[in-house]
Amino acid sequence: MKNLLLFFSVFFLLSCNSSKKDKYESVETDKVQIDTIAHRGKKLMETHCYLCHSPNAEENEGRIAPPMIAVKSRYLMDYDSKEDFVKAILSFVENPTEENAKMHGAVRNFEVMPKQVFPDHAVAQIADFMFDYQIEEPEWFAAHWQGHGHENWEQPGKKVVVIEPPKSYEEIGLEYALATKKLLGENLMQTIQKQGTLEALAFCNIQAMPLTDSMSTKYNASIKRVSDKNRNPNNKANAEELVYIEQFKKVLAAKEEPKPVIVDKGEKVQFYYPIPTNTMCLQCHGKPKDIKPEVRAKTLKIYPKDIAIGYGENEVRGIWSITFDKKK
Repeated sequence: MKNLLLFFSVFFLLSCNSSKKDKYESVETDKVQIDTIAHRGKKLMETHCYLCHSPNAEENEGRIAPPMIAVKSRYLMDYDSKEDFVKAILSFVENPTEENAKMHGAVRNFEVMPKQVFPDHAVAQIADFMFDYQIEEPEWFAAHWQGHGHENWEQPGKKVVVIEPPKSYEEIGLEYALATKKLLGENLMQTIQKQGTLEALAFCNIQAMPLTDSMSTKYNASIKRVSDKNRNPNNKANAEELVYIEQFKKVLAAKEEPKPVIVDKGEKVQFYYPIPTNTMCLQCHGKPKDIKPEVRAKTLKIYPKDIAIGYGENEVRGIWSITFDKKK
């Protein structure tokens, strides 16, 4: 029921809809342009993996999965060539089972990740970047890893400092959506982990809207999650939102990567991006025969007019609908 070792993100498949490339400053060669695959891998990892594998997580409290540096370090123990390293990670992501797992302590603590759907090459690009470059690590990790038999350990890989260009409206919208997703996801998954799916339903009913509103206040934006098959009446999509829901459905059905949609609203920017399903979502939103009777009964008690069921994996459960001010 927990299935919370989420190697890569729960909800999103990133696509950067920008022609600009980030620049990096190397400690060895002054300024260099990072290659396209590494740049994309970095963005994919930061956006999707860090929901569960945050480099800012505490060592003993609040974590729902090991940090990504732990994943990198464990796989480097067995694979010293990039080709083998990438193949091993791909193998696990394609078949995430306890028998196929290398991080047995993480499996004991968090259970095995559910199988996810990814666009072509996304996982390979993440693994490629992890092998070649140093990634963020929690302050406690080096001492933790050294204390487990890896004396004098230092993270291998090239050191780079990102010099970020000005953010596009697509990137601003994604930042707001992903930060809100992270807040909701961490709280939801901790509830499932500690109390089970039934209590997670109560959490969604009571806490989801206030938490989303708190992020709207933080970013001075209107942040909403809307659907054509809503559970909460407050999440019902309007006519314009329904158009983009249908558009994103076609993109995911074709197994293409979704790109953020930006609509000019005068002094405002309207941002749309899909919220796809995964196996964990289907505990409450799957096909009726696959939802446990007690879960469905409690859902209907809380939401008597619920129509948010019948989904399969990697389908559009809804979209982010975010409105924010244009740059001055």
